[in-house]
Parts: sequence; C-alpha cells; structure tokens
Amino acid sequence: MEMTVELFDSIINTSQDCVFWKDDKRRFLGVNQAFLDFYGFDSADILIGKTDEDMGWHSDPEPFKQDELRVLAGRSTYKVQGKCMVRGEERDIIASKRPLYDGDKIVGLVGSFSDITDVLRRNSYGDRDAHYTINVLRQYSFFDRLVDEISLDEILDPLTGAVSRPYAMRFVQSLIAEKRPFTFTMVDLDNFKFVNDSFGHSAGDKVLMTVAGKLAKYTSGYGIVGRFGGDELLLVDLKNTSNADKKAFFNDLYGNSGVLRTNVEFDNGSSYVTATSGVASFPEDAENFDDLFALIDKMLYMGKSRGRNCFSIYNAETHKDVEIRKLVTHGIYTAMSKLRNDVEGAGGFEKKLEAVMPYLTETLQVKNFYYVRDDGMLRSVNDKAFAADAEDIANIMEDDLFFDNTLTRIEQQAPVFYSTLKKNGFESVIVARIRKNENVRGFLVCAVKRSLRIWQENECAEMYYLAGILADE
Repeated sequence: MEMTVELFDSIINTSQDCVFWKDDKRRFLGVNQAFLDFYGFDSADILIGKTDEDMGWHSDPEPFKQDELRVLAGRSTYKVQGKCMVRGEERDIIASKRPLYDGDKIVGLVGSFSDITDVLRRNSYGDRDAHYTINVLRQYSFFDRLVDEISLDEILDPLTGAVSRPYAMRFVQSLIAEKRPFTFTMVDLDNFKFVNDSFGHSAGDKVLMTVAGKLAKYTSGYGIVGRFGGDELLLVDLKNTSNADKKAFFNDLYGNSGVLRTNVEFDNGSSYVTATSGVASFPEDAENFDDLFALIDKMLYMGKSRGRNCFSIYNAETHKDVEIRKLVTHGIYTAMSKLRNDVEGAGGFEKKLEAVMPYLTETLQVKNFYYVRDDGMLRSVNDKAFAADAEDIANIMEDDLFFDNTLTRIEQQAPVFYSTLKKNGFESVIVARIRKNENVRGFLVCAVKRSLRIWQENECAEMYYLAGILADE
C-alpha cells in the first residue's frame, strides 16, 4: 500500500497519544487531532512556526528545550516524564521523541506524549472500589468481545473508574449499529472550577470520583457511566427510553437519590455538588451518532441557560428549532450594550423594564420579572394586577446584589418578603438594589419556581448593571 498524505493523516489522527512534529529550530510543523483536543485548539494554525516557549506551556521550559536539542543532535528519548500547563492547570505527561532525517541530515523531530495526571493522582489516593469488573461489562456484547482483547485498565478511566471516553463512544456506536434503543446523557458538574480553585485539585478529583461512583451504582445492571473529559460524564441507559420513564428517572436522580445533588467532604472543607444534564434517545430522537450527540449537547446548553442544576430532555416538538448559538451565554460587554440600547428612548421606570423584558426572558430563562419601589410592594412587569407585600426586602441587602437558591437567608432576615415568595411558589431569587449614591430607589427581583438554581456571574452582572441604569428614574 502506498503511503499517501491522506493515509498518513488518517493514521496519526486515530492515535490516542498526542503527536507532533517540528523543524530543526524546534518550531511546530504539525500536530494530530488528539494534540488539538488536549490543548483545546480548533486548528494547528495557532502554533505552527512557534516553539514550546512561545506557547508558554512549561513553568520551567529549559529541561524541555535541552531534551529536544539532544534529539536534534541524534539521540532519541523514550517516555520522559514532565509537566505542562493546559488551560490553567499543570498536568503530568510522558513524552517520547526521535530525530527526523532527510537522508543523513537531521531536519527536525517527531514526538508523542500522553497525559498521566489521573493515573498518578489515583495511585496517590490508594485503591478504589471498582465500578466495572470484567463480569459486569460482559453483559454488553460490545464489551464482551473487548475484554478478551485488551485489559480492563485500558477500558476504564484511571481517575474515576468510569469507562474512558473512546470506549464509551464506541459502545454508543455499537448500540446504534445493533439498533438497540437507549438514552444518552451528558452530565456536566456545576461550577467545578470553583471547587478546584477553592479546595485544590485533589478536592476536584474527589468530586469526580464520588459522582461517577454514585452514578455507576445507581444505574447498575442497565447503564454504563463514562468520562467524556474534564468535569463531564456520559450515561448510557438501556432501560429508561420512553418519555415517561426518562422523566421519572431524572426526577428521582435529581430528587432523593443523593447522586447529582450531594455533599462531598474534603480534608480542608466540603462542597455541595450539583450537575446539569442533557438527554436524548436513540432511535426516537436521532438515528445516527452525530445527530444524537448534537442533541445531548444542545440540551446540556439549554440546562445551563436555565441556571444549571437541572436536566433537559429532548422533545422534538419543543426543541427542534432551538439553536445552540442562542443558548450560549452572551459576553458581558454584549449584554451590557443590549440592555443599554433597549432602554434608550423608553420613558419612565416601568417602560424601561418593559423594553428589556424580551432580552431578560431569553438570557435569564424567566417568564416574568419583578420590582419593588417606595411603597414596599412586589410588582410584576408583565402582570399589572400583581401586587404583594415585600416591605422588609431591604433587610437582606447588605450589598447591592443578593441571591439565594434556597430562600433560607430570606426566611431568617425578611419574613414578609419570604412569605410572599413562598405563596407564589418561588424557590430561588436574585435581588439587585437600585441605588444612586446613598439614595435607594427600589429593588429588581428575579424569582423562579425552582429550588437550588445556580445564579451565574453573567446573570448577576446583568441584574447589577440594569439596576444602575434604572437608578436615575
């Protein structure tokens, strides 16, 4: 068989290792798809012609530079351990490199590396309970064949013990080929970066291991949990495929199961962990892998836009025309510009709120918006007849912005406002104080009928900015 460019690209892009090649000045000439995925690049254009130092991947680049200079002098290296920065996190890698020759002349180098961070961390934590043994996996035809060909360690993710991404995806594709109905879910842990930043990466690792383990145990016998990457897990459910069964399953999973809403203890503290899930089924919702994956991705974005800590099940009638680009969070500058443009020309406090309601409905995923003025009454932008007592709302406002996703603090500090919220079915709320200098002119209130909604930074920023615009009214 002749080695064509197309065949070469096909070979290196199926490798799970990150492959790269450089010229004799140590400048990148090309990389494979696994390399791009590892660093989160859309294409190799960002690094072609640059060195490792130009990319800033190493806190101490000198050992890597000397290593490559030795390779360019004719010496190969094999499985050298090192560290590199990937999207703000230092990762452990092992790399192998060898010279590239044109005749007798060395014209560059080719290398490959793999990420061993999870392996090292898992080993440092000691033995963990195995979620999936060979006998457990044999109940599925895809794994029944696979476990005779490769080791269980290769199939499972080294940190979480869930099925690793390549084999989880191949499992899904095998079910589609067998025309076996199943429900596919992407599970994204909420505000995972906060856990890492606040308690350290060992705490983040424990969160991943805890949630993956609980989810594997909860779906034992009919489901497989995989790790897609980072803080995202996959769930393949061969039991709950009807709409009624899916709703019941996820209501319980998010209700009393303690799986996706759970407290995780660390050596230096604890964190209440939640997750957002996007759900779709084969063949009801999609008949091929690409379309099915696109649907769970879309539903995951929809859940994030609704405040996270929730599940979104695909329904063709409701979601067919929803576009991801409209669900992705707008940049802060875009949001501020939109709010400012919407209120320009609108006269008076209520008119300005009416002008921004379409935008607030889309970005905050709410059907209504509320405010409190001098009379201490909670009023609705959309329902002019609505009026309820909120005379003690100021008691909760130590700062210009307040949010509560359980109403616990409001119950303690503002019982009248709390009573109004509960009577109207509200469970989570964010309040912005409308203030000009020391003169408080009212409050903006966004309240939703869902407990434990996680208010995102952009949502808080929009509320704060809008309150500032209205302070002159």
